[in-house]
Amino acid sequence: MNTFRTCLGLLCLSIALRADVLVMKNGDRVTGDIVKKDGNNLTVKTALFGTITLPWDQVDSVKTSTPLNVVLADGKTAQSNLETSNGKVDVGGQAVAPADVKVLRNAAEEKAYERLLHPGFLQLWSGAGTLGLAGTAGNSKTSTFAIGMNAARVTNTDKMTAYFNTVKGSSSVNGVSSDTAQAVRGGLTYSRNITKKIFFNGFNDWEYDRFQNLDLRFVLGGGAGYHVFKHDRAFLDVLAGMAFEHDKFDQCDTATTQNPCNLTAFNSTNLQQYTKNSANFYYGDDYSLKFGPRTSFTQSFRMFNNLSDTHAYRVNFDIGANTQFTKWMTWNLSVSDRFLNEPSPGRKRNDLLYTTGIGITFAH
Repeated sequence: MNTFRTCLGLLCLSIALRADVLVMKNGDRVTGDIVKKDGNNLTVKTALFGTITLPWDQVDSVKTSTPLNVVLADGKTAQSNLETSNGKVDVGGQAVAPADVKVLRNAAEEKAYERLLHPGFLQLWSGAGTLGLAGTAGNSKTSTFAIGMNAARVTNTDKMTAYFNTVKGSSSVNGVSSDTAQAVRGGLTYSRNITKKIFFNGFNDWEYDRFQNLDLRFVLGGGAGYHVFKHDRAFLDVLAGMAFEHDKFDQCDTATTQNPCNLTAFNSTNLQQYTKNSANFYYGDDYSLKFGPRTSFTQSFRMFNNLSDTHAYRVNFDIGANTQFTKWMTWNLSVSDRFLNEPSPGRKRNDLLYTTGIGITFAH
């Protein structure tokens, strides 16, 4: 028993000698490994309490066991151990005030930071994709096919996102076949920080929806946004701007069919096409939240007010959630809602597209 206690004591002592030690102004003592300092938040990985965040301005003294990457208030950088003496922090032989220590990163954080500085266009992409299939056979035969995909590329200064959703459904009863759903939605978004809080935003959306008689909706826009808050678990952005919209619709000809909005009766003689171009003012928000290490939630809202026809407007609302089972397998949910207050004659104003199922994740 004494031998066991001795070994345990030596093990604890060796761990303590390799750990960073912080003493807070209230007398609390924290032992662990400093991960990073961002603003006033100091992240420390401890053996007993996991990863915790401490206020840097409440740290009375610090002593590290391994070198950290340090950025000082004057922009100078160093790779050095830290040790407090007489109210100053020794950084590579230079005594500085604690407030002048602006950034701290361990080796892993520094590697991740440098990777974000000058990445190639094909680097840093991550996302998830879902493929869904459903069907019945017997008295009725139905089939539904859906794909959902979201991807993002985030660097220190900009962010690019891409999305794609499609669904196609059909049914056959007593030998009569008909389509029940057919829609495709996709787009690209690019944001670049102008200041720490303000960013430029540009986007391009495409949409096809057979059951809204929509052959093509092409939208190109841009504006400015504001980072309301951003931290490791969540962020909220608000944005607004101007957009150009091109819509191409198929419309039933009531003179050639008694049921002008029955798609199964559509043919080249009872369809008319019309297009319209318009300017829009848009505003909205983007929100993301991580519930834990495996589950995340996203939400996006856009309101488009037609400046060419002030009575017309439309709304895009999208939400997504995913839970990671393994390194590459997730459960995904994607909901995409499109509201058009002045749809084609005989069409409903709201169309909802959703996909759910097991998907894969990717990162580069």
